[in-house]
Amino acid sequence: MALVGIPIPAALKRKRRREALRTVAFLSPWLIGFTVFFAYPLISTVYFSFMKYDGFSATFRGLQNWSYVLNDYPSFWQGLGNTLWLVVVMVTLRVAFGLGIGLLITKVKTGAGLFRTLFYLPYLAPPVAATIAFAFLLNPGTGPVNALLGDLGLPTPGWFTDPAWSKPALTMLAMWGIGDLMVIFMAALLDVPREQYEAAELDGAGPWQKFRFVTFPNISPIVLFAVVTGVIQTMQYYTQAIVAGRVASGVIGGSGQQFEPGYPNGSTWTLPQMVQNLAFQRSDYGSACVVALILFVISMAFTSLLLRRKSGLLASED
Repeated sequence: MALVGIPIPAALKRKRRREALRTVAFLSPWLIGFTVFFAYPLISTVYFSFMKYDGFSATFRGLQNWSYVLNDYPSFWQGLGNTLWLVVVMVTLRVAFGLGIGLLITKVKTGAGLFRTLFYLPYLAPPVAATIAFAFLLNPGTGPVNALLGDLGLPTPGWFTDPAWSKPALTMLAMWGIGDLMVIFMAALLDVPREQYEAAELDGAGPWQKFRFVTFPNISPIVLFAVVTGVIQTMQYYTQAIVAGRVASGVIGGSGQQFEPGYPNGSTWTLPQMVQNLAFQRSDYGSACVVALILFVISMAFTSLLLRRKSGLLASED
């Protein structure tokens, strides 16, 4: 460390400058990507949220876009509630189901490869095709699911045509394509040291104690990763919701056909659909930027809360 008052030699300055330039050169791919694909779009979104912008000209509007979205835009709060419902329920069930399937397959002695393939294949199905298939399977009138439920004497829900069942139906679709989480959790479970299980058995631990005190502490970073990525993906939930609504309403495609987004009765109306509606159907890009920023803030809040919770648990364990 240089002493106060002693000048730094010119050669040392040049060396430090070369090291700084070398560091920037190695970081340049990340810096360019961060600037082009994150910083610039974020700054532009904030800028246009205060402007009246139709794709050609921009006029300053102050907080009018924010007031319109929060107070006057129809179904904003319903879309926000639906999105948060999907984040809480869908992400929780997907993580729990993926972890459960991973645990079961790691315990299977025979045919584990077959079961792993069967559970992973649905994840490879294109989202549009999978949603259309689910809509026909859950068709309340002609679908085989309701036919089977009726034969068993059980209630036959309306699924995608019933506002009370449309979001649970979307959750079932998300749980069907659980292959990605299953593979991630299986890799984490197989990496848990066997010695810890043996030590727990010597202490008389049962299956639940071994999961709570051995398995879960070892895989908790993977669980956190699954929850955070699940929250971010669900906050961008668009394709399955709008395709299910179109199929259930009978409007699959074609010009001149009228379709109510969020069918039935706004129960599948989400914030990403709102962004699409404002920007590309109403050409109100300023208000669309407001909704996009709200999505970004909520995603960051969820992520920060989860990371803070994880840090608090680690601190308490220490």
